[in-house]
Amino acid sequence: MKKCLRLVLLFILNGLLLLFLTSCDSVSNEGNGDGNGDENGNGNGTYDVDANGIPRFVYADYIDLAKIYLISKFRSGIGHSYSDDFESCRSMKHYFQPKASIDWSKVKIFSPVDGTVTRVTEDEAGAQVRIKSKEYPAFFFIIFHVNLLNPLSVDDEVTEGQMLGTHIGVQTMSDIAVGVNTPGGWKLLSYFEVIADVVFQNYKARGVNSRNAVIISKQARDADPLTCSGEDFVNSGNLVNWVILSTSSLNGAH
Repeated sequence: MKKCLRLVLLFILNGLLLLFLTSCDSVSNEGNGDGNGDENGNGNGTYDVDANGIPRFVYADYIDLAKIYLISKFRSGIGHSYSDDFESCRSMKHYFQPKASIDWSKVKIFSPVDGTVTRVTEDEAGAQVRIKSKEYPAFFFIIFHVNLLNPLSVDDEVTEGQMLGTHIGVQTMSDIAVGVNTPGGWKLLSYFEVIADVVFQNYKARGVNSRNAVIISKQARDADPLTCSGEDFVNSGNLVNWVILSTSSLNGAH
């Protein structure tokens, strides 16, 4: 009986979260790559991922993985459309849902790389922080819904693994997007495509057997297209949108 009650409560909570995500986690032309090349900075250069491959240069996880229960897949139908110059009507980022048993506002958020803050916006759902990588300046990390530990301003430098703050709370999930300025335009990548093997090992310990397990391929998404009304999803598609993490002895690894 208690197990059933927990499942019902989790179902209700997920429904409320999705409503919140579609209403307050809005995407502007300056945030989702739709014509936002200038937002990511003229003069930052470009990186050709098709010619050079995607570098795995992230050695610090952005979130306290031990506290996470679910992760949405790249190109999922969760939340709202978040796309780039090459694709549309799909969520090209990852949502991280903390465990129901913990205080979501205590989940720590970290800078995944050495870099420079290029934008900070704040509202009732916390701060959105955009970080330009120092090692690969064509790459940007956008972290959503952060309760900042200390104020951040444009041009502030952050270091790999630096605690930025905590997740805002139970009203929404944490999410992260990774974008790169390519010769052809702004391109969004899965966070799991840029993390180093040493970081991915922590996800393997939680049952994620491969990076592709958290990525819906472009071909698969195109074959099962979503329908959008503006930025809102009309449907969530027929593909599996979530990865459920197994229990683990991870102790605040990031």
